[in-house]
Amino acid sequence: MRRRHGESIPPPHVWTGRATNRVQWFLALIGAACLAFGIALAVESAWESGGAPLVMAVVGCIAAGLLVLFGTLAFVHVALRVDEECLEVRCGHIGVPRRRIPLSQVAGAEFAPHVTPRHWGGWGYRWRPEKGTAVVVRRGEGLILRLWDGHTFTVTVDDAETAVQVIKARLRPRAPGPAH
Repeated sequence: MRRRHGESIPPPHVWTGRATNRVQWFLALIGAACLAFGIALAVESAWESGGAPLVMAVVGCIAAGLLVLFGTLAFVHVALRVDEECLEVRCGHIGVPRRRIPLSQVAGAEFAPHVTPRHWGGWGYRWRPEKGTAVVVRRGEGLILRLWDGHTFTVTVDDAETAVQVIKARLRPRAPGPAH
């Protein structure tokens, strides 16, 4: 079926997008190396010379390695899904942290061409009182949701302009006021 000139195309039933940060893989590699070093210390060290310093070194290396490894892998990529009822953001390979925002709570959406980790204090799931909440996995385009409660939610995602169009097409007008 052909569309006439000027006739709008309805948004897809479900829109999905994602953004990836390859630098995070390097940081995860550093975390894995630290973890491996802690394990090697535990297995290959002579425990007769004094246990407390060695235990502290092993536990420190393993803890730091796990923290860096899992902390970076959680933000290697972000996946965004917009359906008829909500927007859902999932981070990393296991989808945690995750945020689900019903479209009934969204007052508006706008395209943000230059989202940077520096403006949010780094990569990851961020909150700044003057800016709102964000999921930033790389520098570049993103979208900003304006919620009816006055908060904002920013997420970096490829093809953010299309995501904004899809979200705007699904928003229902509502007078601002107290949340229900």
